[in-house]
Amino acid sequence: MQRRRATDDGCGDPPRCCRRSQAGKWSQITTWQKTFKFKDFEQALAFVNRVGEMAEAQWHHPDIDLAWGKVAIEIWTHKIDGLTESDFVFAAKCDALTAERTG
Repeated sequence: MQRRRATDDGCGDPPRCCRRSQAGKWSQITTWQKTFKFKDFEQALAFVNRVGEMAEAQWHHPDIDLAWGKVAIEIWTHKIDGLTESDFVFAAKCDALTAERTG
């Protein structure tokens, strides 16, 4: 089964936007993905480390791709091969981590 991704539609609150725009389509959407931009590799790596600490504490482990100036995160609940409420909570917490670095 190929996973379909819910992505940020630019409203600034990806989890809520995805839920609104995909209402009634949950059986088709199985992952949430977002790419975060950073000034340089050092900032991107620091973000990955913070996400990793949060993931370990919550026992909720996303797929993370690190590159110069960007980090891509893909979230889904492996046990059901789909999205749960905790995936959206985790996504919002990732957004909050980026707000901490810019705030």
